[in-house]
Amino acid sequence: MATYTRFSPDDVVITTEKVFTSTWSNNTNELTTVYTSSTQADFTSPTSSGQYYIEVYNADSSLSTSEIQYSISYGHKAGSGSEDINTGADGLNSSRAIYSQYRSLVYGDETRNFSFNGTTPDDIIVINVNRARYKQSLRLGSLNLTIGTTNLTDDSVTRSGSAVLTNAGRQYNIVSGSSGIMSGSNLSQTDSGSYGLFYPDAGFIILNGGAVNDSSGLSIALTRTNTEAKNHEAVLDEFASFELDTQENISSQFYFVRAKNKDFNYTTNASFIDSNGNLNFTSMVDNPVTYITTVGLYNDANELLAVAKLSQPITKDFTKEALIKVKLDY
Repeated sequence: MATYTRFSPDDVVITTEKVFTSTWSNNTNELTTVYTSSTQADFTSPTSSGQYYIEVYNADSSLSTSEIQYSISYGHKAGSGSEDINTGADGLNSSRAIYSQYRSLVYGDETRNFSFNGTTPDDIIVINVNRARYKQSLRLGSLNLTIGTTNLTDDSVTRSGSAVLTNAGRQYNIVSGSSGIMSGSNLSQTDSGSYGLFYPDAGFIILNGGAVNDSSGLSIALTRTNTEAKNHEAVLDEFASFELDTQENISSQFYFVRAKNKDFNYTTNASFIDSNGNLNFTSMVDNPVTYITTVGLYNDANELLAVAKLSQPITKDFTKEALIKVKLDY
């Protein structure tokens, strides 16, 4: 018998399946309590970590089981809203660094400013989901972030999947609504433009500072002077609930292994023959019976690449054929 059998194109099928889970630890669907660390959220100096971002945990940060879920930052293109790192270094501070970092991520340069449906504010609030919390991307239409009494979502369902492509991947608008559906018909539901932008592939949200501060928006007072304003902390204090799912595309390759009646009825095991090449078991001469327990997948150089184990042996002889489906996920 032939030791190897080549697959034909009809024997191989490739499929892709989308798998959705909650972004938050322990498959928690919704975060309703904000936990921070006084050690990390430190504001003692202009260079302290809390000036740049505040990390949010799923439980008290002192617990060994607590994990970082996301962080929140404040950015201002001129450096307002935070204290300068050195005296006389006007605007060289954490808020300017945050704004520059994210516009560089999205636009690839530090000259273009964030615009929200035609409105260009001076400042932004950044919500960055911890990379360990999601797989390939965040799931469209799963965002439900309640700040104060306003529920925010992306507009992916309303826009039927249409997105603007940026250096940070797909970009959708943050709007008032739920589960990807915008409430009302106007993208800008405040005097200061839309609520923000959603980047599911890069895992972060940019909120429009103008809409955050606007009395017709979230109505959270932001301080825009060169002082320690803690604007991101002020916004975080208004978080009521945060729901968001993650998405992973799992590709599967199916190999249909066909053992025809004339194939694989003998064995190449050396114990079946003596030193003269004669069969040690005469029953294998006229009515051979074998048992299939393992399927090996080889490349063109006959190198073993993968092994599939059967749950129980399959009896094989000249009167039987077998069809075995092998699945590889990657």
